[in-house]
Amino acid sequence: QEQLAESGGGLVQPGGSLRLSCAASGFSLDDYAIGWFRQAPGKEREGLSCISSLDPEAYYRDPVNVKGRFTISRDNAKNTADLQMNSLKPEDSAVYYCAAGPGVPGICEMALAPGGYRYLKFWGQGTLVTVSS
Repeated sequence: QEQLAESGGGLVQPGGSLRLSCAASGFSLDDYAIGWFRQAPGKEREGLSCISSLDPEAYYRDPVNVKGRFTISRDNAKNTADLQMNSLKPEDSAVYYCAAGPGVPGICEMALAPGGYRYLKFWGQGTLVTVSS
């Protein structure tokens, strides 16, 4: 059974850092694009970053203002993907999800557009990040 599991969430003070991890089981991430999303209470799920299986380029959703603070990475040998989050702000508080979708051209651009999370097939259960003093 294909599964994704996030870990690494928690409570952090403003300006702090967290590293989220996403572990896949039951399938190989080699041929999949991997995205990170978040959803705050009362808000729609929004894409943050995506990394393709076709090239090493990472994509970030500019309107979310995470480029420069968040860094996505993947380790196919470990079948994992990480999201390093620095300079965290209270408005970053949300449930964070990793997701995997077909490694086809353009998948990351589609996934990070508003409502684009629908393009990704496998989802984790989410990990809660709270940024508060």
